[in-house]
This record gives sequence, structure tokens and C-alpha cells, in this order.
Amino acid sequence: MNDMTRKFPKITQEGLDDLRQRIGVKIEKTVEPWCYEATRDNIRHYAHGIGDDNPLWCDPEYAKTTKYGDVLALPSFLFSTSRIISGYVGGLPGVHAMWSGANWNWHDVIPRNTVFRTEAYLKDLIEHETRFAGKAVQQIYHVDFYDADSGKLLADADSWCFRTDRDAARENGTKYTEAKERGRRVYTQEELDKYNKYYETEEIRGAETRYWDDVNAGDDLPTMVKGPMTATGFIAYAQGWGGLYIRANKLAWQLQQKHPSAGIKNRFGIPDCPERVHWEEEFALEVGAPGAYDYGPERTSWLTHQITNWMGDDGFLRQAKCQVRRHNPEGDIILIHGTVTRKFEENGRYLLEIQQRAEQQDGEMSAIGSAIVELPKR
Repeated sequence: MNDMTRKFPKITQEGLDDLRQRIGVKIEKTVEPWCYEATRDNIRHYAHGIGDDNPLWCDPEYAKTTKYGDVLALPSFLFSTSRIISGYVGGLPGVHAMWSGANWNWHDVIPRNTVFRTEAYLKDLIEHETRFAGKAVQQIYHVDFYDADSGKLLADADSWCFRTDRDAARENGTKYTEAKERGRRVYTQEELDKYNKYYETEEIRGAETRYWDDVNAGDDLPTMVKGPMTATGFIAYAQGWGGLYIRANKLAWQLQQKHPSAGIKNRFGIPDCPERVHWEEEFALEVGAPGAYDYGPERTSWLTHQITNWMGDDGFLRQAKCQVRRHNPEGDIILIHGTVTRKFEENGRYLLEIQQRAEQQDGEMSAIGSAIVELPKR
């Protein structure tokens, strides 16, 4: 049986019924996180994995000059401290999982050398009918993030994956019919230069305080570009974030012994991780994607990157929401737009609400998001 004709496990009612028994039950054992601590290097590796060179995360000498006195972890760094928030889902073995969104709340900054403790549980299961794969199940988890030493709650979040039948997505999915017919985009140097202008002019607000008084509803944030998408870029993110199933040699074998569905044979007959949809085009096509594509937490982190660049060192990102709407395959270029939609005061805090949308080069929606930012008042 070749790669494109083999059959994968399907979503069953029995599997769903078993999974529903876990709703609300604290998860006691799971795969260890990529990062237990927010070290200087861990923070920088994550930031660089999303293309973020903000010196508040990456340069201790600069950070000494700020009110924090040392580097902070960027808000999205917390993805690296919990496999569950990043999409390590339980139940329905062998059924493909696509990370599709998160709602975050941050309660405090994350200083360098913070040690983390997390608590998690399955929050809900919701059945959907989709263009991508027909029947799909939205599997939602809640995770709380604590400073392990002080016990302080640093953040909490809900994130969700869609569990889909790989065969149905490949054989019957219609979502990417037009994209596959168009084929991959090939860029001229002139086109690349146009997008590279966004990198040339990208501004990190930094020490120049942005005051709440000076911002108004209707103000636009500078458009941020990510891409063009490459497998190299996806792997750069995995280096900082850790991935879910990426293991080598004995450790890969041990994982596959414990979870056989985590070792799907490649074209050489060798078991390899399902996560290779992010760098192996053949396997990505098998699950119904238009090609090797980016990570969901990566895209959410791009949206928060736009916000933290704009708000400056004295701003605080209190809330961020993101819904992933399509895959970003190799070759795509993503433009992230943001607009201030509300200015308000709440509990003595001066807050702004920002709506975000990420579109690929042809104007197709890649993700939508929103943020609540606290800024100082003059």
C-alpha cells in the first residue's frame, strides 16, 4: 500500500464517548514541556523562532536599562512550557489533530529565570461539519500557568485542536481545491523586494513610551509581514517551541512503542512523527493540506508579536485571541493588519482593544485575532 492509498484511523462514536468522560478532569500526567524555565537562551530561541528581535526579550544589556532590570519572556513564550496548550491532545489515537486557536489572558510579566508549573484539563468537545474534512471535532483544553516558586498565576488560556479524518480530508475536502488548481506561487525579485520593505521599516517601539492618551479608536497598527513561508522557517519555530512529537533515535523509538500512532511510516517504510506535515510535502498532502505548512501556535505568536512591537516596553498585553482559518503552505506570505477599535478604562486600568486580521498574498484570510493592551496614562 503506497502513501496515498493507505487508510488512517477514523473518528468513532465510541472514541468520542470515552473522551467525553475526561471533560473537567485534571490531567495528572503528560509529556514534559520543552521549557521548564524562562532562561536567557530559551527566551531568545523562542523569540528568534518567530522572527522577533525585540531587545526586551533578547538583549540583557538593553533590558537592564528598563524598569524590569532584566530580559522578560515574550508573552507567547508560554507555548513552550506546556505541550497541552500547544496541541498535544489525548484520545482518538491516530486521528489527525490540527491546532486551530487560543484565547490567552496574562496577569503579570514573565521575568527571566521564572520556573513554571502548569495545570490543565479537557474543557469541551464540539462537533462540526467542515469543508476541510467533513465531520470534525473541536477539542478544547484549559491551562493555567503558575510561577512555581511564588505560586502566582501568570496566565491562563484555552486552546483547541480540530480532530479530522485524514482520509476524508484527502479524498473529499474542498477547502483547498482552488489553491491546488492554482499551484504554488513563484515570485519575481521585484515582488519579494516589495514585501521585504515591511521588514526594512518594522518598528520596535521599545523605550519610547506609548501613552494611552495619544491613541484613538480607528488608529491602525503598522502592517507586519511574515514569510515567504519555508520549511526552514517552520523548523526555526520548532527549535524555540519544541514541537510535540519531534524525537531522535532511541527517544523516537520509545515514543512509538508507547504511542504506535505517533510513528506513521514514511515512503522508506520508516516510522516517523505525524508532525512532519510541517516539512514533508508528501505527508501534508495525505492529510488534506495544500502542502507543508506553518504551526498554529507560531501564527498566534506572530499576532502577539505585532502587538508587543507596537505597545513598547511600558505596555502590557493583557489578552489575546486567535482563530486559525487556513494553512499557510510553503511560498505563502502573510500580512498582519491591526486596528484600535475601542479605548476604555476598567478597574483603574487604561485599556485598548485591537482587532487583527492576517491575510496571505492573494487576500485569503489566514487568521483573525484581537488583543487587549494596557498602556500608561500621562
